[in-house]
Amino acid sequence: MGRSVSPKRSVKPLRPSYILDEQIGFILRQVWQRHATIFAREIGINLTPTQWAALAKLTETGPCSQNLLGRLTAMDVATIKGVIDRLTARGLTETSPDPEDGRRLLVSLTRAGQQLAEKAAPNALAISRETLAPLDAKERETLIALLDKLR
Repeated sequence: MGRSVSPKRSVKPLRPSYILDEQIGFILRQVWQRHATIFAREIGINLTPTQWAALAKLTETGPCSQNLLGRLTAMDVATIKGVIDRLTARGLTETSPDPEDGRRLLVSLTRAGQQLAEKAAPNALAISRETLAPLDAKERETLIALLDKLR
């Protein structure tokens, strides 16, 4: 007796429960990569995003401790130390003893750092505008508000 062979039916695979392109982390990473490309092209000076963040925040706050600057710029202790070391080596920041606590150093902008921050600020604003360019004004406002809620 011959064996009957049943024809194989074509079965459509089930949709996986995890689709990478729909995940917030993956989307944010792609948006960050786009923004980083725009930043590198448009900043106009040799600065990384973390270096610019430190300069911009020091422009806002004035001298502050390295630890506080790290918290204000969302950088861990090792990262902010490396950023400040590189900025200081370039003559853009300097440290001095805190008059209220001799164990702590204050980080401040040098005159060159202030001038560079002033020169780069219009480029940094243009980078933000270009990053958000695909959105209309209401969408930009909504996106920023939603992202603020996720911080």
